[in-house]
Amino acid sequence: MVPSIKVGLAIRNFTPHPETPNAADLVAYATRAEELGYESLWAWDHLLLGSARPFPVFDSLSLLSHLAAHTSRVELGIGVLVLPLRNPVELAKVTATIDHLSGGRLILGVAAGWYRKEFDAAGVPFGRRGRVLERNLDILYKFWTEQEVSGEADSMVFRRAVMLPKPLQSPAPTVLMGGYVDKVLRRVATKSDGWLTYFYKPEDFVESWTKVRRYAEQAGRDPETLLSAAQLPICVADTYAEADERVRRFISGNFDEPEWSKATADSAIRGTPEQCAEQLAEHVAAGVQHLILVPCDYDVAQIEAIATDVLPILPGRANDNAVVS
Repeated sequence: MVPSIKVGLAIRNFTPHPETPNAADLVAYATRAEELGYESLWAWDHLLLGSARPFPVFDSLSLLSHLAAHTSRVELGIGVLVLPLRNPVELAKVTATIDHLSGGRLILGVAAGWYRKEFDAAGVPFGRRGRVLERNLDILYKFWTEQEVSGEADSMVFRRAVMLPKPLQSPAPTVLMGGYVDKVLRRVATKSDGWLTYFYKPEDFVESWTKVRRYAEQAGRDPETLLSAAQLPICVADTYAEADERVRRFISGNFDEPEWSKATADSAIRGTPEQCAEQLAEHVAAGVQHLILVPCDYDVAQIEAIATDVLPILPGRANDNAVVS
């Protein structure tokens, strides 16, 4: 039986300088995506990005709050929030508020982060970011789910601290975790609702997803309860060669491929609609449950072509959503 999958879109909340993200364009993109039947929209997250070549970036949480007011159905995700840089008490309040404003549509992707300049600027020890992530996640869940919170965590002291309202989603919004090394994959399996990957080919996804599931079993957790999501660049064109050239130019101008992961431009979905559907099907067969597509140049014509020409011929999607022309 072909599994039912979700398909979402990344949104352009960072741009290469001298461009700047445009609020009106983001709203138009989000509303059109919802009309076309996409299930989710995903913001990127950084406080600082770039030096020799800066990248202006809108705050992910503020942006999702804005988009919540202009959409009614799509889930609103962050892929991924650099959790060690955020005060977890303040984050619990902000995320609970966004969950209410959106009608319970928030998905929180988190990761430990990699860009040292952000940590130095925020006063967070870069070498302790994994431990700080776990601490912040624990505090976040406590304020989301417990009636009152008491105890200490480093310099934070909680004396019967009460935070209301709780998130609209019960017991809490879905939390997906990004990361690649074995220590992080074990954390995914034991401390989150699932794994969110970045630019992975199907065979590399399978290798690490198998580890996540094994770590879950070893911890006494049912791996079938874990979710999987994959961020993938995509370009639909008349020929494979045309799409390949265009999407590689897009990736090189906007994204990094971390050397400690297997993220690669070769993960890009590209070609004719039929070729794109075949490539996406490989990811679904590998175990991806939620496809988060990064459309080439964030072109609205691309998201329309994906919705009308690619997704209807993707197994598991043919009759899931009505597409508006």
